Amino acid sequence: MHDVFGADYVVRHVERMHGGAQKVVYRIICSNGFTCILYVWDLGMNYFQEDIVNGGLHQASYGSDRFETNNKLLTELGIRTPALYEFSRDRLLCPYDYALVEYVDGLKAEVYFQPAQASLQDKVFEQLGDMLRTMHGLRRPGYGAADKPEPAPKYCHHGKVQLAYAAQHMETIGREQDQLLYKLDELASRIRPRRQFGLIHGELGPDHVLVNGQLEPYLIDIEGAMFFDIEQEHSFLELRFGDYYRYLKRDDLDQDRMIFYRYHHHISLTSGGLKLLHRGFPNRQFAEQLAAYHARCALSFIDRK
Repeated sequence: MHDVFGADYVVRHVERMHGGAQKVVYRIICSNGFTCILYVWDLGMNYFQEDIVNGGLHQASYGSDRFETNNKLLTELGIRTPALYEFSRDRLLCPYDYALVEYVDGLKAEVYFQPAQASLQDKVFEQLGDMLRTMHGLRRPGYGAADKPEPAPKYCHHGKVQLAYAAQHMETIGREQDQLLYKLDELASRIRPRRQFGLIHGELGPDHVLVNGQLEPYLIDIEGAMFFDIEQEHSFLELRFGDYYRYLKRDDLDQDRMIFYRYHHHISLTSGGLKLLHRGFPNRQFAEQLAAYHARCALSFIDRK
């Protein structure tokens, strides 16, 4: 700490913060009252390690290099995200990449869903809507990571992998696997090619937005930010923000993409919940409920026209 901030910054207390599935997060408190966050990218502590090693869905949202690139891009755009104080991947002091970042002393955006916070909701969620419009308005021809553009996306690939996993471990999904796969292909066939992709966060639920004491929202867990169909983001926002999506919605979205991604999210979250269960995630009740709820939602698509 003293190498980064100076001799007055002596560590008094370190505590591990809970909830992270893809990196280890610590809060560091110094004797002079300064507080910051330490991110450690230890693949051995990642609940989706197998997927990342095999080039699966979570590979796109993991890694210190993705964090550094996206932090720089979002900061340049004026999108609030915790400031990056120090970044190291030389692994001289420890065998992992790490970063020291700003500690945002605030609450997750989901707290502002509560009726007691009604008078503050406009200010919080209108700002978040403005941030998203700025991000989604930044377009480029290729999709993928900010520094690694790729050709046109393969819409069904990851969905099929996640469906296969869920079918293997959940009886209700296994019985209907063929019908679920048919629906995935059917919805994907309706998607028309496009030439421009917007900048999205990639997993923007209210738990990935911190709101400070001045009611300013900050985006966290930004490794998955990339250029992609903004409908992927909006279908997830609609799912996670519920009634408060009204602050974030827009009228120019491709409805075929919205329906496809909503279905894709249900499949991925079913599989994701099961993987958390199988890999020792401490909140087993959350993981069980996540998998069960999204399995029901995915199955409900079978008979939809």
